[in-house]
Amino acid sequence: MIDQSTVARIFDSAEISEVVSDFVTLKKRGVNYLGLCPFHNEKSPSFTVSPAKGIYKCFGCGKGGNAVNFIMEHEHLDYVGALKYLAKKYHIEVVEKELSPEQERQKNDRESMMIVNSFAQKSFTQNLHQHAQGMAIGMGYMRERGFRDDIIKKFQVGYCLEAWDAFSNYAVDSGYKKEYLVKTGLSIEKENRLLDRFRGRVIFPIHGIAGRVQAFGGRILKNDAKAAKYLNSPESEVYHKSRILYGIFQAKKSIVQNDKCFLVEGYTDVLSFHQAGIENVVASSGTALTADQIRLIKRFTNNVTIIYDGDAAGIKASLRGIDLVLEQEVNVKVLLLPQGEDPDSFSRTMGATELMEYIEKNESDFIVFKTTLLLKDAKDDPVKRANLIIDIVRSIAIIPDGIIRAVYVRECSNILNVDERVLYTEINKIIHKVKEDTWKNDQRSNIPEDGASDKLAENSAFLRSANECDLEERALVRVLLNFGNEILFSEKDEAGKEEKLLVGQYIITELSNDELESVNPLYQLVFDQYGENMVKEAFNTKTFFRDHPNEKVNQLAADILSEPHQLSGLWTRNESVVESEEMKLKEIVPKLVNEYKGKKVRLLMKEVMQEMQKAQDTGDSDRMMELMRQKMVLDQIKNAISKELGNRTIS
Repeated sequence: MIDQSTVARIFDSAEISEVVSDFVTLKKRGVNYLGLCPFHNEKSPSFTVSPAKGIYKCFGCGKGGNAVNFIMEHEHLDYVGALKYLAKKYHIEVVEKELSPEQERQKNDRESMMIVNSFAQKSFTQNLHQHAQGMAIGMGYMRERGFRDDIIKKFQVGYCLEAWDAFSNYAVDSGYKKEYLVKTGLSIEKENRLLDRFRGRVIFPIHGIAGRVQAFGGRILKNDAKAAKYLNSPESEVYHKSRILYGIFQAKKSIVQNDKCFLVEGYTDVLSFHQAGIENVVASSGTALTADQIRLIKRFTNNVTIIYDGDAAGIKASLRGIDLVLEQEVNVKVLLLPQGEDPDSFSRTMGATELMEYIEKNESDFIVFKTTLLLKDAKDDPVKRANLIIDIVRSIAIIPDGIIRAVYVRECSNILNVDERVLYTEINKIIHKVKEDTWKNDQRSNIPEDGASDKLAENSAFLRSANECDLEERALVRVLLNFGNEILFSEKDEAGKEEKLLVGQYIITELSNDELESVNPLYQLVFDQYGENMVKEAFNTKTFFRDHPNEKVNQLAADILSEPHQLSGLWTRNESVVESEEMKLKEIVPKLVNEYKGKKVRLLMKEVMQEMQKAQDTGDSDRMMELMRQKMVLDQIKNAISKELGNRTIS
């Protein structure tokens, strides 16, 4: 195991153009380098290396990443092997430390469970294609459903024999430990005997992003009122159903190519779409959609279409849980299939082109779909219409992006025949209440009920010491309160009208665009409430927060407004003529914002590196690849901020 500090040194030392030029002849083209891609045959160079961003990208085959990714791909090494390769190149000593007994056990357990799952998949697949019972019953079912051999093989569909312990005995006889058969859920231990969990079922292996089998879903083929139609593997060290989507491994390439993902419910829905020629489709496998599943899709696209069958009652029940899609800032649309159809049956009635044309013609925005659907029930009943408006407003209120919220408000205003101002009023009430409740909960966890001044002081000190960005955030709050209404930039438009950007508007816009939030709820409340009120002409920053009804807010304002206007060496000229902060706002404010962003990036980078160490310790390759992508994005942001700060390195 390579320690975290050494990993950080390797990443910092590995200059992407130097690493790639060992294998590819590069020619400088502007700020980048160009060469022939080493991963596919090409005559015209489409392989680009960007030293500023620290990445390579082939626009022919699509491969890209950082220096470690390149070595892994080109030299066919694992993550640790690539790190050692680069360490040797840059003369960095790698001192490996031994895993603790607990870390070693966890890593071995995970890998053993993955190996057992792989064995089970091959066994089940062999049953389907070669065992008399599997061919007669399991393959018979697949043939009855109309699935082709290539689709069955693509998804490694299998069959578990109809016997109490056939698979378990076969696995033990093959040398696999009972412990891991039970941990994966393939076997159930009862009275010192192993029983097969999936006996008599067609098996659908559930693959992770890297293609390794993490779990199984099994469909029963006999009529048994006491048995579940579908049965999934239980939660385990290698399988968390809320974090995986069926078919994501087979669909990820197509999702990226089409910049869109179709979300269905079941295993056979996914298979049927692939058979129809549409491969960018995944399934939630009958579970309620989760935030982790949405974030998994977001790794490949921001555009999702959820496909429902014609069961209106089922759709209404699902709507309650899908609002979280909007929270993740995904562009979500909904397709309602004709009555009596489901994705499996409907996809069989037409080819890929015809099916895509139908989807594009009939899919609609989620909010508009929800509004129209619920409006049919409400009709002319004023109480139902009022409840409908409240329901829709709740959905719109959770959308983080203000522009998207505004678009939905306009559309819903037209559909519901309700004034936009009424909808905005209700939305603002919900947003304020959620933030106030969050703030109160945070305060309850930090501040004693008695509210004594000495306890309040202790809590304030605690919050500031716990906040690694306190210095930068307090500086931004101070500028907001003192100079929020001052003009930062001013220019005239084509009509000669003067366009102004205030200091406060600049700060809040920058924080909002980059989704930066403070761990100190007091600072965050100031940022939020400034953002909500800055468009009002009569809004006065100092008096608003000085006279705020929340005691903690007005105390913070009083503390900051009473502080003297401190000067910094950064804000002097020639070390002799000292200018006031008001005179230097155009320089000060962007510097403060970028210093804050730089600090946030450093902290996020630290967290990612720590998570990478954990993933390395446990051998979780899927998580490692996800974290490496995150690190690459953070490196790009870090470089951009450094450029804004005059090419100073953010370490």
